[in-house]
Amino acid sequence: MTKAEKNMEYANWVPKKMIIVPAVLALAFFTLLAVNKWFLLGTVIFTIIAVYFAISHRIFSRKGKNLQEKVQGLILEKLEIPKNKKVRILDIGCGNGPLTIGAAERLPQAELMGVDLWGKNWDYSRQVCQKNAELAGVADRVEFRQASVESLPFEDASFDVVLSNLVFHEVRGSSDKRALVKEALRVLKPGGTFILQDLFLLRAYYGTPQEMLDAIKSWDVSQVVFIRTCDQDFIPGFVKLPFMVGTLAMLYGVK
Repeated sequence: MTKAEKNMEYANWVPKKMIIVPAVLALAFFTLLAVNKWFLLGTVIFTIIAVYFAISHRIFSRKGKNLQEKVQGLILEKLEIPKNKKVRILDIGCGNGPLTIGAAERLPQAELMGVDLWGKNWDYSRQVCQKNAELAGVADRVEFRQASVESLPFEDASFDVVLSNLVFHEVRGSSDKRALVKEALRVLKPGGTFILQDLFLLRAYYGTPQEMLDAIKSWDVSQVVFIRTCDQDFIPGFVKLPFMVGTLAMLYGVK
């Protein structure tokens, strides 16, 4: 890892508040044990939750199993585009820019746009995105803009490639998550590539994989493949729970 890479701030998919909050609650219940022994149950439950998320945080981090970067790498591996080809790429829900910047490093002729809302719930910001792009030496080909996937501020068929990683399920304002996928595909040019990764195995959001595929094919998409990311050997069983990456899958294809 280079010095520039060490200085990049990509944040962790398991923010520290997910560890701190249950840890504080466990401590609070523990202090109440003198009042009633039943508070032991709350102490145990919140301690287990805090420990689970602490271990998960470590697994996702570079200092641990680097799972976060490996999962993102699955998307970058699908970018089968000649390095000398000029293409315009959109990264939806870019966070602090790891996928946007990773694509820019792989494709020196590409122009990239990363969009995100950068809400208070996550440790992401446009400023950090720009800083990371500068450290990676790709700032001249990368732009970051605040926008929502519910209504992308781009014309139809504006991009050659559309990428997204673990975003759609987080959009609270939309009960129909498939509509978000449709909006992402709207801005993709005919013949363009899409590589979208999310909790696509959550039936409450997307229906069955076949229903998801049927919906996409009805949107004038020529090719689409459903890939179960959660079955990758490098993902520990510890984080294969539904609310983590146990329902993670990829939609990969050509419009």
